[in-house]
Amino acid sequence: MGDMIDVHTHYVPKGWPDLSADAGPEAPWMKVESETEAMIMMGTKEFRRVQSDAWDAEVRLRDMDADGVHTQVVSPTPAFFNYGRTGEQAARISRIFNDLALEIVEPAKDRLIPFCQVPLQDTDAACRELERCIANGHRGVEIGNHVGDLDLDSEGVVTFLQHCASLDVPVFVHPWDMANSPRLDRWMAQWLTAMPAETHLSILALILGGVFDKIDDRLKIGFAHGGGSFAFWLGRMENAWHGRNDIIGTSEYPPSHYLGRFYVDSVVFDERALRLLVDTVGVDRVMVGSDYPYPLGERPVGNVVRKSEFLDDAARQLISRGNAERFLGLSGMPVSV
Repeated sequence: MGDMIDVHTHYVPKGWPDLSADAGPEAPWMKVESETEAMIMMGTKEFRRVQSDAWDAEVRLRDMDADGVHTQVVSPTPAFFNYGRTGEQAARISRIFNDLALEIVEPAKDRLIPFCQVPLQDTDAACRELERCIANGHRGVEIGNHVGDLDLDSEGVVTFLQHCASLDVPVFVHPWDMANSPRLDRWMAQWLTAMPAETHLSILALILGGVFDKIDDRLKIGFAHGGGSFAFWLGRMENAWHGRNDIIGTSEYPPSHYLGRFYVDSVVFDERALRLLVDTVGVDRVMVGSDYPYPLGERPVGNVVRKSEFLDDAARQLISRGNAERFLGLSGMPVSV
């Protein structure tokens, strides 16, 4: 066993009650094929094959030990957010999955940290579900990066983020519901190009939408997949803010001023990309993430951090554990080596 904290993993329960009353004919359900294999269905369509590592704490712990991970943040699978439903429908669905998440982590509560989901399209309902979940044992919340055509700078989402800040609840932002087109349907292009772009746009919304100007730095917010394409294009944003300030000068300061206001995970798979990420957002803002247990994730967990020669021991320890402790509010938690 090692001491890494993995801030980006997902769970799927092995089954759940019938959701068709709230989610209609496209409601998700689980077609269990064996003790270790299942297919997530969306109505009559196959969505994703999953295995027991999605719901079995013992399997997770075995993989964590093999990869040197002490602690995992276990977050929802974004397909179950249901932001397109009514707030009441999404609240009922969130409640079901959040309670099942607690059952999944129960056998290893000292190593598995649950993050909840909320009906983000209904601010009051989202705040209520967040409070219920935190009281029941969740440590943070995972949200999608947009609600329909509303980005993270929309009034309702900003209110929710302010509530998270006031309760000291960390927020993990995951891209979801990417645009569809024939050009994006090939080669998993939604995952390879649209996901990074969605995350970049979300960070842009927090900066140019003035969210970081409105919310104080108590807000602990992190972004999946290395923050998408943000690090590579910060210079372009900066240039645009100065060159077309009549249109883009919607934040109090230029974009680079807000570095240090958000975290990103390390799921970039390449030392050159990790170096750019660390150089851009800061060594104190990158945390190990893996996207476990999905096939586009990183195994062994933290491999790029472990192998990157530009990191010294102090930087590697920050990225592997120290930054996540600060993000999660877990300073002083035990370390097993």
